[in-house]
Amino acid sequence: MRRMSPDVPLLNDYKQDFFLKRFPQTVLGGPRLKLGFCAPPYIYVNQIILFLMPWVLGGIGTLLYQLGILEDYHTAALSGGLMLFAAFVIQCTSVYARNKSVTVERMLTTDVLAEEDEHEFTSCAGAETIKFLIPGKKYIANTVFHSVLAGVMCGLGTWYLLPNRITLLYGSVGGTALLFVFGWMTLCIGEYSLIVNTATETATFQTQDTYEITPLMRPLYIFFFVSVDLAHRFMVNMPALEQMNQILHILFIFLPFLWALGTLPPPDALFLWAMEQVLEFGLGGSPMSTHLRLLAMFMASAGAAVTSYFIPSTVAVVLFMTGLGFLLSLNLSEMGFVFKHSVTRQRVRTKSKTLPNGSETQFTWKECVFYIIMLVLALLETSLLHHFADFSQISRSNPQAIVGYILMILLIILWILREIQSVYILGIFRNPFYPKDVQSVTVFLEKQTRLLKIGVVRRILLTLVSPFAMIAFLSLDSSLQRPQSVAVSIGFTRAFRMVWQNTENALSEIVTVSVVHSLIFSKDLWWNRSLDTGIRLLLVGLARDRLIQFISKLQFAVTVLLASWMEKKQRRKSAATLCIFNIVFSPFVLLFIVFSTLLSSPLLPLFTLPVFLVGFPRPIQSWPGAVGAAACVCADTVYYYQMVPSLAAALQSAMAAGSLGLLLPGSHYLGRFQDRLIWIMILERGYTYCCINIKGLELQETSCHTAEARRVDEVFEGAFEQEEYARVCSLNEHFGNILTPCTVLPVKLYSDARNVLSGIIDSHENLKEFKDDLVKVLVWILVHYCSKRSSVQENVHKTENKGKEPVVIPPTLNPSPQPHCPEDMDSLNSETFDDWSDDNIFDDELTIKKGKEEKDQLKVLPDTNLSLPGSVELGKVGDPGKLPENSLYQTVILGYPAVDKGKQDMAYIPLMEFSCSHSHLLSFPKEWRSNCLPDSKMKEMSSLFPEDWYQFVLRQLESFYSEEKASDVLEEIAKDKVLKDFYVHVVMTCYFSLFGTDNMAPSPGHILRVYNGVLPWSVALDWLVEKPELFQLALKAFRYTLKLMIDKASLGPIEDFKELTNCLEEYESDWYIGLVSDEKWKEAVLQEKPYLFSLGYDPNMGVYTGRVLTLQDLLIQVGKLNAEAVRGQWANLSWELLYATNDDEERYSIQAHPLLLRNLTVQAADPPLGYPIYSSKPLHIHLY
Repeated sequence: MRRMSPDVPLLNDYKQDFFLKRFPQTVLGGPRLKLGFCAPPYIYVNQIILFLMPWVLGGIGTLLYQLGILEDYHTAALSGGLMLFAAFVIQCTSVYARNKSVTVERMLTTDVLAEEDEHEFTSCAGAETIKFLIPGKKYIANTVFHSVLAGVMCGLGTWYLLPNRITLLYGSVGGTALLFVFGWMTLCIGEYSLIVNTATETATFQTQDTYEITPLMRPLYIFFFVSVDLAHRFMVNMPALEQMNQILHILFIFLPFLWALGTLPPPDALFLWAMEQVLEFGLGGSPMSTHLRLLAMFMASAGAAVTSYFIPSTVAVVLFMTGLGFLLSLNLSEMGFVFKHSVTRQRVRTKSKTLPNGSETQFTWKECVFYIIMLVLALLETSLLHHFADFSQISRSNPQAIVGYILMILLIILWILREIQSVYILGIFRNPFYPKDVQSVTVFLEKQTRLLKIGVVRRILLTLVSPFAMIAFLSLDSSLQRPQSVAVSIGFTRAFRMVWQNTENALSEIVTVSVVHSLIFSKDLWWNRSLDTGIRLLLVGLARDRLIQFISKLQFAVTVLLASWMEKKQRRKSAATLCIFNIVFSPFVLLFIVFSTLLSSPLLPLFTLPVFLVGFPRPIQSWPGAVGAAACVCADTVYYYQMVPSLAAALQSAMAAGSLGLLLPGSHYLGRFQDRLIWIMILERGYTYCCINIKGLELQETSCHTAEARRVDEVFEGAFEQEEYARVCSLNEHFGNILTPCTVLPVKLYSDARNVLSGIIDSHENLKEFKDDLVKVLVWILVHYCSKRSSVQENVHKTENKGKEPVVIPPTLNPSPQPHCPEDMDSLNSETFDDWSDDNIFDDELTIKKGKEEKDQLKVLPDTNLSLPGSVELGKVGDPGKLPENSLYQTVILGYPAVDKGKQDMAYIPLMEFSCSHSHLLSFPKEWRSNCLPDSKMKEMSSLFPEDWYQFVLRQLESFYSEEKASDVLEEIAKDKVLKDFYVHVVMTCYFSLFGTDNMAPSPGHILRVYNGVLPWSVALDWLVEKPELFQLALKAFRYTLKLMIDKASLGPIEDFKELTNCLEEYESDWYIGLVSDEKWKEAVLQEKPYLFSLGYDPNMGVYTGRVLTLQDLLIQVGKLNAEAVRGQWANLSWELLYATNDDEERYSIQAHPLLLRNLTVQAADPPLGYPIYSSKPLHIHLY
């Protein structure tokens, strides 16, 4: 994506027309009165009739009631019955029209966008007309259910809007008329969306409405308003309920505007949001990482509160609340998983290897013992204090007040210890105790020693001391001595749960209540007279959360407003108008912020401009899908997979120490290292654990991505890379940014270095040495391959051939397992390099590239000689030299040079007996011993075979037998001439296939092509391709030789054979040398190979490049994001893509924004709206 002018259209021309057609339909609940084509008048007339039909049916009942013919409930029944009948008629008509219509297959047109709006209407009641007006339901059950619901809603709505009833509420005829007319408009909108045609809602939560939940949204809110009126009818003498009913009757006529603005949530989002709010603020729990966990925890917590109400003994109630509050705050699902594995291990002893090892199990049991001890101590403390304490009146000397003072001191100490751990205090002043110029892991860990000790003290105070101090405060409360009430059950169940679930928040709430107690002694004050301590804590907790939200939303709104004018690259032509508008109507803007805060809903900046709306309330995760269920996986995803375990361990230490600040569900963090951006979200918080989600953003940076990543680097550099002589308490220069630096984390990951190989790969001397080194590397790799292969088959040989002296052991047709992936078996089909052409940047050579079909044939028929264009077919084993008579490729095809058959000496090497009885241990598979080159040519080129190196490699092998016989056995094998001839034949044939039969130094282009698995054609290549395993070994040797050439040019020449052996052994054990696109590259990353190397070419600069990945402990810089800024931008993204369908890749709202980090925030959204390349499952972090 390229960066564009800030005045790019918010919506393109087509999307503008689309939006202008969709929005009126949303406002009216479904009628399509604005079409993109000419429609007959009866289309509009029919829609108006269907829209007003509920009003007509309800009006019949209303008229009969006003005339005194029917009672109000008879009126409701009559209107509801008529609407039920009408709804069934409408749905049956739709079903009939769909069955009657004939599907006609049309030719596709080039203008798909225009085609989708075209309809052909034949008559007023034609099938096409009915299908357009009444699309119908997908499921028969919904057809019945929605029809019944429509009848009930019409009946109750008629009862709700009876004029006499409205007049009794307000006593005004004018107000009654106004509420009656606009109230029925609201009711008609709800009925139309339910049974005729459902409009697309601006408040869209799910990307697809699979179960047709959207039609239920508007009736849901209508039923809520009606239910309050019904409660008022049957519950008399309740002034509060009457006032509420009066207010809701007025709000009822504004429902269409709230629906159109997307302020009211759809049913699924409302259900999840309500459960989260009640669980967190009413029951003392935490938002959960999955919907299933949320539902289970909500039911368990609600059950605990209800059960506590029916326990008669006050001591039993306190013990029940304390114990169950502690247990529900633990990570019960993980403990259950460990227990299940423990039971399985006891039952199935034979499978114990697949279960957690002993150290992990021991650690888990230590943790369980710790929890049991904490629970016993908490119950013991609660029972003793509650039984023996003196519950005196409010005073400064009673035990509860004294504990309150202790909690105040604890809160101050914990706050100081937490702020010291982060790089900034309050996000503004730089922490003088935090290490300066943090760049290396070693230096950082040395300087952080003091902070780690402080973190341990904080952890002890937070985990062990604070909970027991708060339990003492609650147990000493006099409210627990009174008769049990609903308020006490709810308030204290929540309080005893919060002590463990979120200790820091509970501590701040109790201290706040304690301070108010110490300042207010009047019993007549509402705070002391009407509320017990549990409800006070509940209200304080709710106020604390809403205050934090309000500050974050206000900061976000101010940042959006100021950035629209002060940032030149963000300044649109309308910026001045929008700024003036926000200043003039600032009270209304502030009212919107307050309203969204009360609802705990995101503040939605329309198109990320300073035009603020109240988004609909939604769960804290913002997205409906399961966490980590989807990601835009690509080749770079593997790097995030590798780093996540180490990152989680580093986060554990940082979170436990307090370096990341207050850990609240819904908090977002951003990590940065080189080209990697890590997005971290807290999903769930409990006692000694935290649940998080980690996302990885794309590495292939666009211009917008790069611009924002550069600003992120500037923010982190200003915080972590200060000089030692800098001011002690400097200010945060990027305070207005939504990113506030927190700390750095030492993480084990890959650093990525790219080097230009000019002067190395194109050096004539290096290329000449390359050919000599290749023969040596081939010998080393083949010898070690045969050595490992023989060790695997040794036991089989001993049992099947016991007592026999083998001559030449014929191996199986497929001596080793095939690679896991087709790409691993054959790299001839290169994804990077296409067919060579005259305009290619490399040398012109003739090549053959194998397709997947041929590779599959090689798997099935490993001993079959395949016909390759331009190749000479080889005879079968036992029939040397015989060529198929019907071969089309015996001489010339596709312009390849003719071959003289009379001079061909192509056959299998005759079976000869080894001079050493142990030589079979290093012998090749049978199919590798076929000859494809003339003997004369083989003898000519065999002089290149390094016999001294061959002897050295053999003598360096590990022994096959006892140590005493090792040297003797290897010495005998080294002297075996037959075995040596085998190696000469195979090594030189592989050498010919890689370079050809000429003795010229290779070109850099040739090396790059062969490195990528694209070899020049030759008869030797045909022979090699038929042996996939040998082909991979030859390719591996070639790549090792290239790395050896680069190392020799960089570090100096190889002194002797021993140094060369050490170098190759290091490549084998510590390196993966191959292609980035290979599956084995990903496997090497996941296996954490210390080094990875790949060769590439930069066509823009015209240079060859080497990429080296090095695994080491490095520092990731982490900062905290403004959670409300993230939620607001995600809410706009959801509205813009799901409702306005503005998926333009160059749209304004996705352009780079250095303060809001708009492009990165969009990327971090869950697919399909966002596109992170990695998203983890919920990760449970232990905080101890």
